Amino acid sequence: MPYMDSRNADRLIQTYADMILRISYMYLKQTYDAEDICQDVFLKLLSGDYHFDNPEHEKSWIIRTAINACKDHLRTSFWKRAQEWDAIPEIPVTPEPKSELMDLVMTLPRNYRVSIYLHYYEGYQVKEIAAMFGKTENAVSTYLRRGRDRLKKMLDPDDGIRSHRKGVTELGQRL
Repeated sequence: MPYMDSRNADRLIQTYADMILRISYMYLKQTYDAEDICQDVFLKLLSGDYHFDNPEHEKSWIIRTAINACKDHLRTSFWKRAQEWDAIPEIPVTPEPKSELMDLVMTLPRNYRVSIYLHYYEGYQVKEIAAMFGKTENAVSTYLRRGRDRLKKMLDPDDGIRSHRKGVTELGQRL
C-alpha cells in the first residue's frame, strides 16, 4: 500500500485537508459534517491501494471522492428527517478573515457554488470540473456563467449595495 506511511499521510493532510474541508463545506454548509467527510476521504485514500500518474491525478481523485462522499452523506435518511439546530453555533472552516465575496458565493445554488469555487479558487479548467462532476463542459460553463451573473447582480452598486464595493473589485479580478 503506497499511501500507508506516516510521512506520506502528513504530506497528504498538509496538502489537501483545507481543500477537502472547503469543498465539503460548499456542499454541506456545516463544519462538523465537512470534517467527517475530510476524515472519510483520508481514510479511504490511506487504506486503499491507489496509484496515481501524477499530483494532478491525485488531487482530482481526492476532489471527486470528497464530492461523492458529500452527495452520499446528503442522501442518507438522517438528512430527510433532520431538523435544524439553531442553538449550535457554527465554527468557520478556516480561521481566514471573513470575505464578503465568499459569503455571497455560499448563497448560490450548490452547482454554481462548487463550480465557482473549483474554477476560481482551486484553478481548475471547465473541462476538468466537468470530468469531476460527471457533467458536460457546456453544463459547467452554464453553472459558471449563471453563478457569475447572480454574483454580479448581488454586487451591483446601482442597486444600492454600496458596501460591496470591495467585493466588486475582487469579483472583477477573480472573474
